[in-house]
Amino acid sequence: MANPLGITELALRDAHQSLLATRMRIDDMLPIAEKLDSMGFWSLETWGGATFDACIRYLGEDPWQRLRTLKRAIPNTRHQMLFRAQNILGYRHYADDVVTKFVERCAVNGMDVFRIFDAMNDLRNFRTAVQAVREVDRHAQGAMSYTVSPVHTTDMWVDMGRQLEDMGCHSLCIKDMAGLLSPFVAEELVGKLKEACDIPIALHCHATTGMSSSTLVKAAEAGVDMIDTATSSMSQTYGHSPTESLVAIFQGTERDTGMKLTDLEEIAAYFREVRKKYAKFEGGLKGIDSRILVAQVPGGMLTNMESQLREQGA
Repeated sequence: MANPLGITELALRDAHQSLLATRMRIDDMLPIAEKLDSMGFWSLETWGGATFDACIRYLGEDPWQRLRTLKRAIPNTRHQMLFRAQNILGYRHYADDVVTKFVERCAVNGMDVFRIFDAMNDLRNFRTAVQAVREVDRHAQGAMSYTVSPVHTTDMWVDMGRQLEDMGCHSLCIKDMAGLLSPFVAEELVGKLKEACDIPIALHCHATTGMSSSTLVKAAEAGVDMIDTATSSMSQTYGHSPTESLVAIFQGTERDTGMKLTDLEEIAAYFREVRKKYAKFEGGLKGIDSRILVAQVPGGMLTNMESQLREQGA
């Protein structure tokens, strides 16, 4: 029986956060917006994470105007954001009423899917955000920030997944922001989450350690519902597995995405040219950095950290 794998395309948010220190401007997104909207992605990640800060601090853009503009340009595909739970999009905790109001304004301005995470996986910090998303009739996705330690066992993640479902999340995400999730562990974890929970499961992996594509494939075999990828010209190193490669892997199988590689190549060709404009923000990594298996530094912060160190003359 066909069970198409959902794809979340990351080119407009985490891909350039990871590869280009979050510097991509709205003017470089709009020319390809219509094509992205026509592809049939499960969602497009377009906002949140470090983009709010970068718009204000570096780009001179209004982040709210960016969201409204992208929503008008991409009306038929779910818009997804990364939401830092009680931290919203900032770097400290905010009061519950601020969280609630911020979620409301996100919804009014065009956001559909809120991927909610807490860096410490403290479930107390999820509740207000999840409730606020449900109150505005949007999709609350509870994200588990994956890491490796003696206490972070498969059973612990499954228990967290159950609690997020009980809290009211519409879906779960295994958020492997440093590329630490190995293929066979992913297969086991997804399988056990599918047994324990009745809501869809997404998987987000970074390619920094070289395991992400294999991990996504094993997760899909175990029944994961959605995976995050980035167009090939905005993939790999600090970023994510290439969309085209994963689409090709599943062609002709029960997880076939239904996407055409020729259409995806048009998107990749566009971003291949756009990326050249931001060359000075590229990080130093040219391939795989296995040191991250020990250091556990998230891909989404590496180019930002390198850029800031250069600015300080370090």
